[in-house]
Amino acid sequence: MKKSNTQDKHRYDDIIHLPHHVSTVHAPMPVAERAAQFSPFAALTGFEDAIRETGRLTDSRAELEEDARVFLDEKLERLQMLQMPGGETPEVAVTYFQPDERKDGGAYVTVTGQLKRVDVCERMLIFKGGERIGMDKIVEIEEV
Repeated sequence: MKKSNTQDKHRYDDIIHLPHHVSTVHAPMPVAERAAQFSPFAALTGFEDAIRETGRLTDSRAELEEDARVFLDEKLERLQMLQMPGGETPEVAVTYFQPDERKDGGAYVTVTGQLKRVDVCERMLIFKGGERIGMDKIVEIEEV
């Protein structure tokens, strides 16, 4: 083995102390762009979104029992009677099943607001705020 000596010639001794080269043709790269060179590379574009979507939970829709359906129909009839001329427009909290647009299932959503009218022809509850809820999706109605 050869002992290292300060007198030994190293491979880059001839250039190690030269000044750093600065191009006269190209402008120096901004620091932000230089850092972007080292940002992580996403080889599978959209893969993270697909995993997140698969992991997102949805509820399955539960069918109402006959007694609950009859009770709900009675509440809808009462609300329909209240919309007669001179009748009050009650504030109600309606819980309904909203199907998910991307996968099977959905979520139960509760909307609270001033009821504008009960549209029997279209089978919709219409609120003063513009919300429209189909009667076949409703699972619960409460007057507030």
